[in-house]
Parts: sequence; structure tokens; C-alpha cells
Amino acid sequence: MAPAATTVHASAVLVGARAVLIRGPSGAGKSRVALELIQAAPTNSIFIRLVGDDRVYLEPAHGRLLVRPAEPLAGLLEVRGVGLVRLPHEPCAVVGLVVDLAAADAARMPDPQQRETTIEGIALPRLAVAAGFAALPAVLTLLTSWRAEAI
Repeated sequence: MAPAATTVHASAVLVGARAVLIRGPSGAGKSRVALELIQAAPTNSIFIRLVGDDRVYLEPAHGRLLVRPAEPLAGLLEVRGVGLVRLPHEPCAVVGLVVDLAAADAARMPDPQQRETTIEGIALPRLAVAAGFAALPAVLTLLTSWRAEAI
């Protein structure tokens, strides 16, 4: 029997073949980073699509962590000052990177153990971003460097 999905307050965006799971306290900018990633798609020639915003379900499956949108919020993204906007979305994706916004342990030169986290028993690459710092440049740098290494 498969384990039950866990509900978390986070956003997720599919970038290429893997999702970026964006976590952080309320007001940290999870939705903003998700929107920035989606808007970066045309200039970076990467397939990018919303998975979920505000609340997502996480479920381990065969050594991978799956992320799905919470049904009532599927396809909706909160844009501060605008409200909820409807976007195309993916119903399920495999998490490939965790971004922690307003992370207390964010460092200029992180130790290897800071660059990994475990969720539902699955080890994943992690990017810790300090409060007040823009996450998008570091996220795109990681994603771009990983794509280059895969070639």
C-alpha cells in the first residue's frame, strides 16, 4: 500500500523534467518565485509550468518525491496586488530541487550538508536563500548548470 500524501504550504513549478519545490514562511515570496520562474521560460528555452501554489501534496514513490497541487487550488497562482490568476498547470511532477526561502541557515558558501534536505525519506538537493535576497538568480544558475552537466 502506498504511503498517504502529506500536505505542505509550498509552491512547485515544473522546470524541464523536474519540479522545484519552494518552501518558506508566510510572506517569504513562494508565489513570487514561482511566477518569476514561469516568466523566465521564454528567455531560457526551458519548459516551465506551474504545479501548485500555496498548498501542495507530497508523496514518496519508488525513491522519488512526487508533488501535486491541492485540488481546490489547481491552476491558481496568487499574484500580490492582482489576486488569483489561472495558469496552465501540471497535475503531478517529480521534485528535483528544494528552495527554502528566508532560511536561517542560508550561507554565502554553504557546506555540503546545507545543500541537501530529506523529505519523506528522500534526499534532495536544496538551495537555502536568506531573507531579503532574490532567489531567482541562484535557482536559474543551479538549473542551468545541471542541464549543462547532463549533456
